[in-house]
Amino acid sequence: MAGHNESGKKKSSEAANDLQTFSAENLQNNMKVIYYSQTFLSIVGGVIAGILGFKGLAGFILYFLIMAISSVGLIAKAKFSVHSYFDCWNRIIFDGFFGGLMSFVLFWTFAYDIVHIF
Repeated sequence: MAGHNESGKKKSSEAANDLQTFSAENLQNNMKVIYYSQTFLSIVGGVIAGILGFKGLAGFILYFLIMAISSVGLIAKAKFSVHSYFDCWNRIIFDGFFGGLMSFVLFWTFAYDIVHIF
């Protein structure tokens, strides 16, 4: 993950008054990492839920656990300094959530049908 731009050393009084600046390319790259990793984990989780034969609420609970674990993993990868890599912490938790949910349900039903119906 890429961090924000730092423009040399400044005095402590000047540094306190400056706003934190981000590189748009680095921020966009970090958002891609979040989106792709959560989508990939959603697909893997959907296949696991389908193979294990989860139905109804149990499958959705698995999805929420996977998203929570992936969010914590991404925060840990950022060394718990979220504001150095993202403009707000909500980006890690909520971006890609609904897109991942659709992928999860698609692969969940696909794997369930293959293993338990056919």
